[in-house]
Amino acid sequence: MKISLNWLTDYVDVSVSAAELAARLTDAGLSCEEIVETDNDIVLNLEVTSNRGDCLGHLGVAREVAAVTGAAYHPPVIADLPRQGVCDELTTVRVDDPALCPRYTARVIQGVKVGPSPAWMVERLEAVGMRSINNVVDVTNYVLMEYSQPLHSFDYDRLAGHAIIVRRAREGELLVSIDQTKCRLDPSMLVIADADKPVAIAGIMGGLDSEVGDQTVNVLLESAQFDPLSIRRTSRKLALMSESNYRFERGVDPVGVDQASLRACQLIIQLAGGKLAEGLVDVWAQPVAPVQVALRPQRTSSLLGLEIETSVQVEILSHLGLAPRIEGERIVCTVPTSRADLTREVDLIEEIARLHGYDKIPVGGRIAHAVMPVGRPQRVRQRIARTLCAAGFDEALTFSFVDQEEAELFAQARGIRVDPLVRKTNNILRPTLLPSLLQSCKTNQDAGTEEVSLWEIASVLRQGDSAGLPEEHVEVALVTTLSLGELRGAVEALIADLCPASRLDVQAADTPGLAGGAAAELLLDSRPAGRIGMIDEKVQHHYGLEKPIAAAALSFQALLDAYQEVRTYSPVPRYPSVRRDLSLIVEDATTWRQLSEIVLAIDQPMRQSLDYVTTYRGKPVPSGKKSVTLQLTYRSSEGTLRSEQVDEQVAQVVAAARDKLGAELRA
Repeated sequence: MKISLNWLTDYVDVSVSAAELAARLTDAGLSCEEIVETDNDIVLNLEVTSNRGDCLGHLGVAREVAAVTGAAYHPPVIADLPRQGVCDELTTVRVDDPALCPRYTARVIQGVKVGPSPAWMVERLEAVGMRSINNVVDVTNYVLMEYSQPLHSFDYDRLAGHAIIVRRAREGELLVSIDQTKCRLDPSMLVIADADKPVAIAGIMGGLDSEVGDQTVNVLLESAQFDPLSIRRTSRKLALMSESNYRFERGVDPVGVDQASLRACQLIIQLAGGKLAEGLVDVWAQPVAPVQVALRPQRTSSLLGLEIETSVQVEILSHLGLAPRIEGERIVCTVPTSRADLTREVDLIEEIARLHGYDKIPVGGRIAHAVMPVGRPQRVRQRIARTLCAAGFDEALTFSFVDQEEAELFAQARGIRVDPLVRKTNNILRPTLLPSLLQSCKTNQDAGTEEVSLWEIASVLRQGDSAGLPEEHVEVALVTTLSLGELRGAVEALIADLCPASRLDVQAADTPGLAGGAAAELLLDSRPAGRIGMIDEKVQHHYGLEKPIAAAALSFQALLDAYQEVRTYSPVPRYPSVRRDLSLIVEDATTWRQLSEIVLAIDQPMRQSLDYVTTYRGKPVPSGKKSVTLQLTYRSSEGTLRSEQVDEQVAQVVAAARDKLGAELRA
């Protein structure tokens, strides 16, 4: 909220510097984000919380300034205005839905002359970020920024039947707003209509057909109160935003509706001439009376932890315009209708605290904080981070939304889309972390980073059962520009650290987003745990990646289920190991899984590990066959192995492969 200091001083004497005023307002809860000095003004940019709709205008801020500085507050004085005609003879107002429009007032000004606004008004509007249109429209914007009460001016002669009807829109009705947006309306929306058609979207924006222009002579001035939730929903649905709906969504003063209307009439007659019709048309579903809220002074001291004299509390509440009076052991306040946020005793205590000074609230010497042990999921997360970072992967934190095309590249199920009115692009909740990590790879590539290895752990969402309820999963994803072997090594290291007694199997399987023939499903103790492979060329091209990317996505729940709290201990080997590489010629259709299962089925107590090395096709390997190289590692706990002992073990492997697969030992 931008506040012009020149404008503010019309209502309160500012006797301190702009910097000190900003500091005092910040201490009182109206945080000043910046101070901008122009050629002839100083503008304070205030952060106004959603419960303080009264401070979205200069008068509301002036009341706060008066409260924090003790200066006198003097709102505008509205003198008698020239009159002509009777308002309720010139127009009628009908409100069909009082729940959505608790109060609607209309006044008529005849004989105006539309033209440019004076320099002082143009300067003030521009200081707070609004552009000048004409003297009549500028007045409504001026009062908006003064009273925090949105107004709208209609060309009276362009209203069919000179009537106002506040109703729900009819299905399929159309309206072109003053910013030339074509709006298709539906019955969930409240509109202002004349006898024939909608002429404004209630609380948001007026229609082009009834706007005040150079030919306007007579003006109907609207000042109303609308339901905040209805305004918010309509604004989001139509993707229309304005200063008016911003204030209506936070609530306006139902009593101040009439005062703001009179102030606008005063300024219109002052700047554009004309005469005001006697009286007003006021449709008020239920007049609002100020609320009485009681406060116990001792409760204030008890809650804040410091003694504040009753007289001081009364003085603070008086500065806020709450008309406090002492009744026995209570202070009873009459809360103005502009302060809808004050409904309970504790609200009044907060008002006393912020004006007395939050810095005066004592801080205890001791703070009790119960320390809870880290839970199992947190321990697993910590170990995942430690292992993957040790493997050379950097942790990434990426955005949770992707676009529809990205979701379709990787997901078999339909993605979950948020309302397009809320997010027009990137509005799919990601079904996997891989699209986000590939975007990070592209960012690193564009920055000149040649080798990238990233990992992330976060929630992903997919469409669930027939009821349409989404399913949320936590996923651990890895991507690297290094080889698929490097990636698999990191995954195996992760499994070995979290669940050393579990068995990790890799089973060839096509999966969306990964290249055919270079993708596999990860099985942990024969249960699905994720997928691994090379990113498909189509996906690589979509992201503009120059290097091939290896990727893996694991289920955090699968890792959590297999996680073993107790770590096993093995002493450091006393004797060296012996490694032998074997190149076996097998049929081209033979998989590594088939070959490894045959080798592992052989009872060889001295065998420590079996590892895949490489696959070769071409001369001198016969057509239709391939050479698979594997590495066997042997070690004995009783002494150093001799060559003949290892040769015997290797011969068993070759014989088994020959018997089961028809394998031949490549020379």
